[in-house]
Amino acid sequence: MTGAAARGMDRPRGRSTIQICLGLTSLIWLVFGQTLRHQFVAYDDQNYVYENPVVVAGFTANGLRAAFTEPHARNWHPLTTLSHMLDTELYGMHPAGHHFTSVLLHNGAALLLFLVLRQMTARTWPSAFVAALFAIHPLRVESVAWIAERKDVLSALLFMLTLAAYTRYVARPGAWRYVAVVAAFALGLMAKPMLVTLPLLLLLLDYWPLRRLEKSEASDPSPPSAAKLFLEKIPLLLLSVAAGVVTLVVQKSTVGYGETAPLMSRVGKAATACVTYIWQMFWPAKLTVFYPQPAAGWPLAEILLCFALLAAVTAVALRFRKSRPYLVVGWGWYLIALSPTLGLIPVGLQAHADRYTYLPQIGLYIALTWLAVDLAGRRPATKRIWAFAAPAAIAILTFLAWAQTRSWRTTETLWENALAVTSTNEVAHYNLALLALDRGQIDNAIAHFQGAIVGAGDQEMPSHLSAALLHNALGIALDRKGQRQEAIAHYRRAAELRDDFADAHTNLARALLALGATDEAIVHFRKAKDLPPEDAKSHLRLAVALARSGQTAEANREYQRALELTPDSDLFRKLKKDIEAEQQQREASPR
Repeated sequence: MTGAAARGMDRPRGRSTIQICLGLTSLIWLVFGQTLRHQFVAYDDQNYVYENPVVVAGFTANGLRAAFTEPHARNWHPLTTLSHMLDTELYGMHPAGHHFTSVLLHNGAALLLFLVLRQMTARTWPSAFVAALFAIHPLRVESVAWIAERKDVLSALLFMLTLAAYTRYVARPGAWRYVAVVAAFALGLMAKPMLVTLPLLLLLLDYWPLRRLEKSEASDPSPPSAAKLFLEKIPLLLLSVAAGVVTLVVQKSTVGYGETAPLMSRVGKAATACVTYIWQMFWPAKLTVFYPQPAAGWPLAEILLCFALLAAVTAVALRFRKSRPYLVVGWGWYLIALSPTLGLIPVGLQAHADRYTYLPQIGLYIALTWLAVDLAGRRPATKRIWAFAAPAAIAILTFLAWAQTRSWRTTETLWENALAVTSTNEVAHYNLALLALDRGQIDNAIAHFQGAIVGAGDQEMPSHLSAALLHNALGIALDRKGQRQEAIAHYRRAAELRDDFADAHTNLARALLALGATDEAIVHFRKAKDLPPEDAKSHLRLAVALARSGQTAEANREYQRALELTPDSDLFRKLKKDIEAEQQQREASPR
C-alpha cells in the first residue's frame, strides 16, 4: 500500500471495526427504518415501479431484454431496472419490500465508504465520522426514502465497490485487479450514469491519500508519472464517454430548458447551486422534493457573490495543496462529482435537488473532517472539544433526518411539506390538485390548480410545468364542477399558449359542443385531429360533431378513417357509443 496507508497509522482492532459498522447500521435503520411503513409516492414511483409494465411483470424474458435495450423513465440504467424487477418478484407491489431494498443498499454503501476510506488513509475515527455524515445527513433522505431514486443507492454501492477494487489494485497492481476495477465501474454506470466522473475522482485519490506521485518507502523508488496515471484511466474514461452519449440521446426529450437558456444563465445557476448545497450541508432546514426556480432568475449580485465564494475556496485549497492535500482533493471531489447535475450540459429539468448531493458531498466531508483533525493536533483541550462535537453533530443530524424522512410517508404529506417550506411551488400545487381530483375533492383541486398557475406564471416559459398544461387541468376541474363557461376560458388560454396542445383543443371542442357551439367545436376538433399522434378517438369526435351540423359526407369520411385506425369493428362500435354517450351526458350536465 502507498502513502499514509503504508505507514500503518491508526489501525483499528477487529472489534473496533465491527462496533463502528454496527453503529453505522443502527443509525441508518433508526432514521430510514420508518420507510418500511411508507407508501409509494405518485411522483415517479409509478413510472419506475407500480405502473411500469416491465417492472410489474417481474423477471420475464421480455423484461430482461427491455432493461438493456429500452429507456426506463427517460433513463438507461438496466441494473436499476433489474433491481426493481427483483423487488417485484420478492415483494410484489408491497412498498415495504421496495423500501427495505433501498435502505439495505444505502447501508452497504455507507459501510463500504468507511472501510475503503480507512484502508486508503489508515485513519479509523475520521473515516467513521465521514461515513456517519454520509449515512444520516438529512440531504440523504430523498435518495433513500424515494423508491424512484433506487438508482442513487444502487450506484453508490457500486461506486464504493469500484473504490475498493481500485485500492486493492494500487496496493498490488495486476491485470485481473484492474479488470475488477473496470467491471465494477461498468456496473455502476449501468445503475446510474452520474458516475461518469469517477475516473477523475480516482486521479484525485492518486494525489491523496494514495500519494502515488510520491516516492514510496517500498522497494520501488520511482513513482508513476502524472501522465502514466492518466493513461491508466483511459479505459474508464472511454466507458464514461459512452455512458454520457447514451444519456444525452435517451434524455433528449427533457432538454427543453437547457437548449433555450443562455450559456451564462446556466453557468450562473450552476454557481448558485454549488453554494446552496454547501449551505444546506451546514443548515439542512426547509428541505423538500422540489425547489422552484425564481421566476425572474437569480439576481446578478447573488450570482457574483457565489462565484466569489467558489473562487475563494478554490484558491485556499490550491494554496494548501501540499501541506493539506485533503483540501484540494475534497473540494475537487465535490465540484467534479456534482458537475453532471448542474445544468451546464442540458440534461434533465431540475438543477437543484437534495439527491444531487448524494455522492458529491463526500468530498466536503473528507476535507472538513481531516482539517478538524489536523487543527486539533495533539492539544488535549481541542481533542476534548472534537470528542464532544462530533457525536453531538451526528445526533442532531440523525434527528433532523428522521424528521425529514417522515414527510415521505405518502404523496400528500410529501407535497404538503413542499408547500410548507417554499413560498410558491407550482409543482406541489399541481400534484396536490391531481390527488384531490382523483378523490373527487373538486373545490380543493381547483384551488391548487389556481395556486399552481400563480406559481408558474401565465407565460409559456420553458419550466417544469407549462402554463398551458395548468390552464387545461384547471379547465377540466371546473368542467367537472359544471362551471363550463369558466372551463372554456381556461381551455382557450391553454390552446392560445400552445397551439400544438391536442388535449386543450379536444377539451375546448367538447365543452363548446355541449353548449351548442358546433361550428367552433368542429374547428378545434379538426386541430386536435391533425396533431400527432393520430388516433381513432379524434376522428370519431370530429365525426360526431360533423354529423350534428349536417355535414354527413365529411362525417362519414372521418368515421371511415377512425375505423381504419381501429380495425376491430366491435371496439370501433364501443368507442363510438362511448363518445356519443359522453356527449349526451355533457349536454345534460349543468351549464
